[in-house]
Amino acid sequence: MSELSLEYWNKLATQLIFISALLGGFTLTVMTSLLYFKTKKGVSKALFKSTIVAASSFLVTIYAMTKIMMITTKGYPLEINNSDILFPKLIGSITFLLGTLFLFVIVSLAGWEKSKKLGVFATIIGILALALIFLVIN
Repeated sequence: MSELSLEYWNKLATQLIFISALLGGFTLTVMTSLLYFKTKKGVSKALFKSTIVAASSFLVTIYAMTKIMMITTKGYPLEINNSDILFPKLIGSITFLLGTLFLFVIVSLAGWEKSKKLGVFATIIGILALALIFLVIN
């Protein structure tokens, strides 16, 4: 397997920053809504915890990919090679995947807040969407 070029990582990091900012903003909005509507259901607690993990993960991804973008941009004053981006690449990739997984947990749990019927529907849609994403990226 060949190593990706630094130019490619620059473009990839830029896209992951954009996607993570959008998904993180969405997740923070859900978290704020959950703070506003105080319920004592167990589902609400799991939903709130999931939003915290997802939002935090997307924020870490933004910072890790920003570092990659900065050091791989033309004009960076220091010499760089692929091993210099190994740690931010690993952290950014793991946290992006973690944030995405917890976003699907949020989607799957959201329906249970209203009713069992909506909960089953939301869970099916969440699992189906996650499966389709894995099919697309594989």
